[in-house]
Amino acid sequence: MPNRRTLLAGAAAGLSGLLPGASALAAPHRHRAATGAAHKPHAAGGDEDGDTTGADGAAMSSPANTPIGPVDTLARWACIIDFTTGAVLMEKAPDERMPPSSLTKMMTAYITFSMLKSGRLHLDQQLPVSEKAWRMQGSKMFVPLGQAVAVQDLIQGMVIQSGNDACIVLAEGISGSEEQFANLMNTEAQRLGLTNTHFMNATGWPAEGHYMSARDVALLACAILRDFPDYYHFFSETEYRFNNIRQGNRNVLVDKGLADGLKTGHTDAGGFGLCASSLRNGNRIVMAINGMPSSNARAHEGERLLGWAFANFENVTLVERGRVVDHVPVWMGASATVGVVTTRDIVLTLPHGWQSRTHFALDYQAPVAAPIAAGAPLAELVITNPGMTDIRMPLVAAHGVEKLGLFARASARLGLHGTAQD
Repeated sequence: MPNRRTLLAGAAAGLSGLLPGASALAAPHRHRAATGAAHKPHAAGGDEDGDTTGADGAAMSSPANTPIGPVDTLARWACIIDFTTGAVLMEKAPDERMPPSSLTKMMTAYITFSMLKSGRLHLDQQLPVSEKAWRMQGSKMFVPLGQAVAVQDLIQGMVIQSGNDACIVLAEGISGSEEQFANLMNTEAQRLGLTNTHFMNATGWPAEGHYMSARDVALLACAILRDFPDYYHFFSETEYRFNNIRQGNRNVLVDKGLADGLKTGHTDAGGFGLCASSLRNGNRIVMAINGMPSSNARAHEGERLLGWAFANFENVTLVERGRVVDHVPVWMGASATVGVVTTRDIVLTLPHGWQSRTHFALDYQAPVAAPIAAGAPLAELVITNPGMTDIRMPLVAAHGVEKLGLFARASARLGLHGTAQD
């Protein structure tokens, strides 16, 4: 029969004396349906800081949703995620389709890094510069027509200088054409679960049907951090010189040492956007914001929101992998109970000061019939906190339990003890 055993009501009580610092999770809400059509590209829109006009409409601060209540932001679209747990700390129209501008280049970088990791591309490999790449407008690294450029230089030109020309050289070198590369981008977007994303080009140049959501931008950044840590350092370089032209990183937060990546972007339709990641005291936050009225507003809002996220949330290890959480009764087993454990550390993101609101319970079918194999799923740890989504974590048998033999079962029914005598 189903059973629920309350293990902890409030963090101060401790969970069987085994939880190192009880708390609760700010559970991520992952509503992934499209909530609006992509904005049509502005006819004269540039890609990356090539224009000085802002997003459509007046710049007005309005609330974003957070686990601790609404927070005003100038961003029209926003999504802030804890990298370790995936908990959403802030969201504002996070699944609405928006013009991503040069934030698109993160996917071009993702595919390039994937090719490097698989050995299908090499950092010192030379890729030819086509006339299309050379003529590309917007932000540029100024690749030379008819010559070849090393992949490493192209990566730096793409992520530091936000070069549209660098993206096209990479796209043509990898897929033969930018159109074919865009198909590859969309395939990767589907594989990564970016459900409100569609690419028409490798640069983010305004095009009908080219869009991302703030959540998808943040998730793409997390994928880069997770899948390609060896290449992530390119995003943190503060400047790059190519063709005797020095350009600084357009991400002001990187230049100020407040973030170690990733990208900025700007078009008329989308306004000024930023995807940034920052590591402080062992905790990493990923932020995607877009639709701000100016590059200054982007820099100030990005700095403010990163500071807000680090100041208001913490990660807590609730249960260590392999630690016995509780014991469940066993029917006709060699032992009367069996301990249950988690198969991994349970690390959750919690607003500061919410520990005392946490409750823990154990859900299981009782009694559990022997035999029981070590690692068999037996129960769920249920973590609740008022106003937040319940979190359910599977628990497994800490060790195996053998079934009692025939004589032992009979003795157990009769209440006998001891061993049989000849």
